[in-house]
Amino acid sequence: MDVKALGIYGSPRKGGNTDLLLDQVLEGARGAGAEVNSIYARDLKITGCLECGGCDETGKCVVQDDMDKVYPLLEEANVVFLASPNFFYNVTAQVKLLIDRSQAMWSKRLLGKTPEQRRSYDGGKGYLICVGATKGKNLFQGVELTVKYFYDALDMSYEGGILFQNVEAKGEIITLPDAMEQSFNLGRSAVESMNLDSSP
Repeated sequence: MDVKALGIYGSPRKGGNTDLLLDQVLEGARGAGAEVNSIYARDLKITGCLECGGCDETGKCVVQDDMDKVYPLLEEANVVFLASPNFFYNVTAQVKLLIDRSQAMWSKRLLGKTPEQRRSYDGGKGYLICVGATKGKNLFQGVELTVKYFYDALDMSYEGGILFQNVEAKGEIITLPDAMEQSFNLGRSAVESMNLDSSP
């Protein structure tokens, strides 16, 4: 199948640890034959969801801003990689805006599928790349819940990803053994998984 991969860079810090990891993930996906697109949340001018109900009957957001460029990329991708540092046990504010505005995608899914049909996912697979500065056992719990239901809105299954603890300084991730290789392999295996799922 034609795999279209989308990388969402969620960090406000250009060239930081999650940027470096996602660069490698997308290289792996590209190497496995995927068409790759990228979104940098820090460059988007978007407002939060207004909870106005405007998407309830159409599946389309009524707010016009940079999300207008994001929705088509979310809709056409069948593999999404979301990368974010851990801020207060969740994703960054920049990427949370994008996630909240994906309420329109959830409304579209509600309109297009019955409750029974919503038990399965037809949109593809989603992955998380996250780095946290501390070592708490629940460090990634909030992030993963948020990302899982983001992918649910996109009609995608959440497939896990790569999570690194005790990393904070800019570029520190490069010093971790195998971090870059793990990232590259994640991108490659995610695309290969999609191809396996579609084979007769």
